[in-house]
Amino acid sequence: MRADARSRRHVVVIGGSMAGLLAAAVLAEHAAVTVIDADTLPDGPEPRRGLPQARHVHVMWSGGARAIEEILPGITEEWTAAGALRRSLPADLVTKTAQGWIPRSGEKQFNVSCSRDLLDSVVRARVTGLKGVTTLHRSRVRSLEGTAARIAGVRVDTPEEAGRLVSADLVVDASGRGSRARGWLQELGVGGIRQAEVDSGLVYATRIFEAPAGAHAMGFPIVNVQSDPRVPVPGRTATLVPIENGLWQATLSGTRGGRPTGDPDAFIPFAKSVRDPIVGELLEGRKPLTDVAVTQGTTNRRIRFEKAELPAGFFAVGDSVATFNPLYGQGMTVAAQGLLAVRDLLRAKGLADPAFGRQAQRALAPQVATAWELATSQDILYPGAAGMRPRPGAGLLNAYVGRLMTGATTREPLTAAFLQVITMSSPPTHWLRPSVVWRVLRASGRGALTAAPLTPAERAVAGLDASDPAGRTGSPAR
Repeated sequence: MRADARSRRHVVVIGGSMAGLLAAAVLAEHAAVTVIDADTLPDGPEPRRGLPQARHVHVMWSGGARAIEEILPGITEEWTAAGALRRSLPADLVTKTAQGWIPRSGEKQFNVSCSRDLLDSVVRARVTGLKGVTTLHRSRVRSLEGTAARIAGVRVDTPEEAGRLVSADLVVDASGRGSRARGWLQELGVGGIRQAEVDSGLVYATRIFEAPAGAHAMGFPIVNVQSDPRVPVPGRTATLVPIENGLWQATLSGTRGGRPTGDPDAFIPFAKSVRDPIVGELLEGRKPLTDVAVTQGTTNRRIRFEKAELPAGFFAVGDSVATFNPLYGQGMTVAAQGLLAVRDLLRAKGLADPAFGRQAQRALAPQVATAWELATSQDILYPGAAGMRPRPGAGLLNAYVGRLMTGATTREPLTAAFLQVITMSSPPTHWLRPSVVWRVLRASGRGALTAAPLTPAERAVAGLDASDPAGRTGSPAR
């Protein structure tokens, strides 16, 4: 695109978190971009008031990392250079799923482990350094400017001016869970924007600890104990993730009737109370470095913008479109993969097409729908869960997936298939491939691990009994 054509177009992105930054990177190929955020966007990995969920464990699944790598080549190396850890899955993962412990074996997928502040800061530095990208800090969008037929910009309260008009050829809402876009559109006369919710009543609590000497150097694994939604009791989880600077970040979660609290004395006892006490045992005696951060309001919520007759010049992305139970780690990956589809659309049609916003919203929908089905089909099973019920036939599909996950505890090809979908590297249809179905039909839990598969060296550095208790009931099938 010629420079003079580029200068005639201007895009406003509301929100400077991960989805907004990636949207800015994609759109900067075609227009000047202004990112508007209510916070002062920090230069480094610092907390932001507008991103309270950053206090909790975040892992970037390989499906998301690959998508962001396509948008920002070299970003994975930049994350690791800043202190993030690239972890091989399942080699660097000790996890108990609803069906049991997953054996550790050679790399099938990977994730990037670090604080959310570090993840965002590296991306923010890259995107704000792109030609044509500017930021408007400490500024809050008041409304969309335009009509039900076309959006022409936004009204913004800045430190210098209340109600400032910022004109734009396109407005992208990436303002997150607190998005007001649905209301803004309704004020302009846009109707038919439906919303769906599934609320398991989940509460999260996180604390950062000093890791034991030697743990970081040896590459101590992620340790995770999940709940079993098939059992009619509150779902409780405990996760320990080694992050930058040799620290351990531990997040606990619980649904109604079994929630964690901000009481620091209750943190480790809660971690020991889940289906296996290993996370609590690893944290015992460790020096806490932060208070307990608690987050409520983790409802799965989906706004069906793609089904409405949106005005030209607008689309929404990220948590503005759908929020998921954070336990599944889907949000950043869904946004990144959706924006890759938007990039393809942009390169094919350009911003001049008046239908671009509507087409972009529809291009995002498949990734959102996949994550929505994965998250809500499990969350609705917990006691007291509220919201839309599973579709007919969901029970049969859940039974099949359960059998696949049982097989993943004993058969390496099914471990690979499980991780292929969970890391969002392939859609769930991957589980219906003939080679996978054949193995699922033959799957059993015979030979499964009976305890956390930490190595003797890992147990020793953590101060546990160095003997390896991960006994089996038989030899695992391959």
